[in-house]
Amino acid sequence: MNLEAASIDIGTNQPTVLLNTADADELGAHPLDRVRIRQAGTATTGIVKVTDELVDPGTIGVTEPLHHLRGAVDVTLAGTPRSVRYVRKKLDDVELDRHELEAIVRDIHENRLSDVELSAYVSGVYANGLSLEETKHLTQAMTEVGEQLAWGDSIVADKHSIGGVAGNRVTPVMVAIVAEAGLTMPKTSSRAVTSPAGTADVMEVFCEIEFTVEEIEAIVAETGGCLVWGGGVDLSPVDDEIIRAENPLSIDPPGQLMASVLSKKRGAGSTHVLIDVPYGEGAKVESLVAARELADDFKRVGDHLEMDVVCAITHGTDPTGDGIGPVLEARDVLSVLEGGGPEPLRLKSIRLSDILLEHCGVDASATDILDSGRALERFQQIVAAQGGDPDVSVDDLEPGSESATIRAGRSGMISRVDNRQLCDLARRAGAPKDHRAGLELHRVAGEPVDEGDELYTIYAETPGKLAEAEELAGKLEPIRVRSRADALVERR
Repeated sequence: MNLEAASIDIGTNQPTVLLNTADADELGAHPLDRVRIRQAGTATTGIVKVTDELVDPGTIGVTEPLHHLRGAVDVTLAGTPRSVRYVRKKLDDVELDRHELEAIVRDIHENRLSDVELSAYVSGVYANGLSLEETKHLTQAMTEVGEQLAWGDSIVADKHSIGGVAGNRVTPVMVAIVAEAGLTMPKTSSRAVTSPAGTADVMEVFCEIEFTVEEIEAIVAETGGCLVWGGGVDLSPVDDEIIRAENPLSIDPPGQLMASVLSKKRGAGSTHVLIDVPYGEGAKVESLVAARELADDFKRVGDHLEMDVVCAITHGTDPTGDGIGPVLEARDVLSVLEGGGPEPLRLKSIRLSDILLEHCGVDASATDILDSGRALERFQQIVAAQGGDPDVSVDDLEPGSESATIRAGRSGMISRVDNRQLCDLARRAGAPKDHRAGLELHRVAGEPVDEGDELYTIYAETPGKLAEAEELAGKLEPIRVRSRADALVERR
């Protein structure tokens, strides 16, 4: 069928085309079918939407990925990608072969799968999991379709946390310590998937995080490290598409998590990687046994990719920092680097830095580097190299102007601080999209409180977001207070 291509914007990054109902009927095309579009000896594929109003008969509307098409085009009905069969197999809990996973990755990378099909893949992996062999093949395939950095160093340090712990912002502190110890640590980080802030979201408070490969190389050459958004350099572009599908469902299945983390580490040129695996009630991994199994799998997949992986299994029941949300976590990071900050965040940053330094064969003390102020100076150098203000202070980092403080309804003991509920509240307040939104914690587990004492403060950038967060706070109990009598009975 000969049609006239016209650009149209319907807010999608997929190669979507709009057909008038009359043309779709003549072509035999239904919504989410694919059509092959040929022009000047080249061909491309579009995913169909049908409309009575947005395009006239004889016209095919093309979205941004297809805006290069102009004028007369030849349109025919196209078949479904073979990888859709493999997605159905995963939904049926059938283990996929290497070539099947490679086909899925390739089709995601080339925008051949619709959002529905991509969501089906994510759902299949979430419901049925990935075997260790599937995870190895998936990680390899995801690595190969992205850019791969090379640093010319025999040791390139890296670190990642699997997440699930509120305020666990140790990475900026670690990069400053490890780079100051003389290692190369080009840290590429993700934005938040299911949390109120990722390392990239927090660093965006201080400086720019999106750079070309050449710019990252220059930053690392100058400072020994960087803290940038991995999606900006196309290290594992398929992972970014998968994360986009996971976000609305707030899921992060273990096999896909390993493939996500290690494909980006391999693409970043990392040789020695520390994986932080927090476990405990409310964390992503709730038992010590499950944490050990995941750590072993990380090491096996790392070996497959020829990376030296070490895992630190840490307690993840309680938040690590006082702040939850980009600006509030940035305040904690800067406080620790300046010699103060939340003690759990400081101690964990030191402990993980020492593990990574030892893993890389470097004889240095993270405590000495931090307490001497040298880590702060290195962090300031990295911020300046990434276009930020190296002299920014904690007082400069102001949270949202709208706030509400939640107080204890009775006297007693803090028996639990719930990571998941705190993260849900911070996201309802607007984090991570609203950088200044989030929560500030005033109490920790095991601490006594009196009725009316402050438990936490919610910050938002708009009254509406604050009202939504307060409403949710009334339904949840992220900080549980038990009477002292209850606590005594429980101890007996």
